[in-house]
Amino acid sequence: MFWQQVVNGLTLGSTYALIALGYTLIFGVLGIVNMAHGEVFMFGAFVGLLLVTTFQLNIFVAILGAMIVGCLLGVILEQAALRPLRRRSVSHLAPLISTIGVSIFLESLALRIFGPQAQAFPASVAGQLLSIGPLKISSVQILILAVSFGLMLILRFWLQKTRIGKSLRATAENIETANLLGVNTNKIIVMTVALASGLGAVAGVLVGLAFNAVEPTMGVTMGFKGLAVLIMGGLGNVTGAMFGGIILGIAEVFSVAYGSSSYRDAVAFGIIIIILLWRPQGLFGAQKGGH
Repeated sequence: MFWQQVVNGLTLGSTYALIALGYTLIFGVLGIVNMAHGEVFMFGAFVGLLLVTTFQLNIFVAILGAMIVGCLLGVILEQAALRPLRRRSVSHLAPLISTIGVSIFLESLALRIFGPQAQAFPASVAGQLLSIGPLKISSVQILILAVSFGLMLILRFWLQKTRIGKSLRATAENIETANLLGVNTNKIIVMTVALASGLGAVAGVLVGLAFNAVEPTMGVTMGFKGLAVLIMGGLGNVTGAMFGGIILGIAEVFSVAYGSSSYRDAVAFGIIIIILLWRPQGLFGAQKGGH
């Protein structure tokens, strides 16, 4: 029972980590919280569902398609809602309000296009239940774990080892210095928002598979959980987002398994409060500013 819940918690937590990584990348580079991220996540879920049901494509192609659409939404978001504000000397709250406006627009658009009812993936996608010793794990859980952890490892390697990844880290550290060093910071910012949105869209498909339900309002709850993980892991810290998501997922699953589902969110957010009282800067946050 215990190890079964650990597997379930890792499955859920890995999707939270992917959502939080999107918030983390944008906050690290731009210093803003993208309140439209939850709605990009929701659109990704619907794109994956449409590709599987209407176009009869396999789930891997659907995940890739959702990621591409998420990246495109990220580019549009940066060009329409963030870049015009960066060119002016506006309040730090202005980009936040701008992304809230985008989130409301995307949710209304989804309600208009897809309707308010929850929709499910076909039974064929759910796959079989496999037994590994005392554990029972579905093929969907294996898919979620493989895609989530695979993307997290690739992202970490890309940030640490590639030239573009180093340029992104330099931009996050200090945008003026990065410009002086010859980094095209505008290009890096567009790429960061697109990448963050693409990861959010993939997470949307995975969560839709995990709960077998996709609806226009699903981005609100998941968006808040992604924000909670962002703060718990340490603002702008990629490692913190990964570990924070997994901690939140395991906490939720264990609170349901050994307590009551009605206390699920209360227990999870209670743990976050305790961690922040112990380390106000987050698990992996720097003691005095920085990334």
